[in-house]
Amino acid sequence: MGVERKTAPARRGHLQRGATLPAVSGRHRPAGSATSGQDSAPAATAAVRHVKVGFESAGQRLDNFLIRLSKGVPKSHIYRVVRSGEVRVNSGRAAADQRLSVGDEIRIPPMRISNRRETPVVPAAASMLPVVFEDEHLLVVDKPAGLAVHGGSGVSFGAIERLRAARPNQPYLELAHRLDRETSGLLLLGKSRRALLQLHAALREGRVQKHYLVLVAGRWVNERQHVKLALSRASAGLAGKVRVDPQSGSASHTVFELRERFKEFALLDAELRTGRTHQIRVHLAHLGYPIVGDAKYGDFELNRNVARGAFGPRLTRMFLHAWQVRLQHPISDEPIALTSPLARDCESLLEALRRA
Repeated sequence: MGVERKTAPARRGHLQRGATLPAVSGRHRPAGSATSGQDSAPAATAAVRHVKVGFESAGQRLDNFLIRLSKGVPKSHIYRVVRSGEVRVNSGRAAADQRLSVGDEIRIPPMRISNRRETPVVPAAASMLPVVFEDEHLLVVDKPAGLAVHGGSGVSFGAIERLRAARPNQPYLELAHRLDRETSGLLLLGKSRRALLQLHAALREGRVQKHYLVLVAGRWVNERQHVKLALSRASAGLAGKVRVDPQSGSASHTVFELRERFKEFALLDAELRTGRTHQIRVHLAHLGYPIVGDAKYGDFELNRNVARGAFGPRLTRMFLHAWQVRLQHPISDEPIALTSPLARDCESLLEALRRA
């Protein structure tokens, strides 16, 4: 197929893809003591706590800072104690939307945990995904198909919860963007708030080049094709689908480049110029080239045949893989180019299609 498989040059803090990271050791402080350099506090306590704001939370709103530190405490209660003045920033009253700075000392009063009877939450299994790149600000992992990036919508936990469980002493770890559950490949995370904000800005401004490999059904014609079709959320009755909406949709731009033709399929490189939900999937389905294995927008009869092995090895997932990311490092501005190879089941299907 000739897919480029490069990785960024080795640098301090970089771990090779597939490496397993040991948990970072840390000191345990008694409840109520002040921390230094990073935010650290138990979820809830009967004693007043004093927490110093670390570098990772600089610029964060006070309410979001408290919500993150006070797992299990109702948000309404957090806002109530802020309004009452019981929460203090550097000994003074503070509003919920006040932005925090490194070194700010936060006084947190005793917080009550919700006593509602709820189904016990099963903690996420600690699972470190294959690491493609890592330093003190940025983490890039290789997400497998079938794993959601976060919990919700019927999923108890996803990649971010597993990564946090694998890094119990990591003070800050947040998703910079998202991948669909059935999409595999490169996933970017910020290890500091400063890095996360820079990544968000770069993604918003189109300074991150994201390329996907996608297998579609049909006889693709053009070597290179720009698709600009505005997208919007469909009605609630359509199970969260996205549709092409020229009148009121959000501008969406994908560049498709032909990689390989087969008798009934085509392998494409899809470059996202915007990052709308399900953008590649909806653009291709609208053009009449559904993605192989796409259960939401695809050809369902074709998907069943592919899953049964009608074209060679069985493929039971969507053939959409985030294979390449190019960006400037969010802190150093150093150029980074990262790639992830196709999973073996996708490669096996391509090999069978070449022989057909």
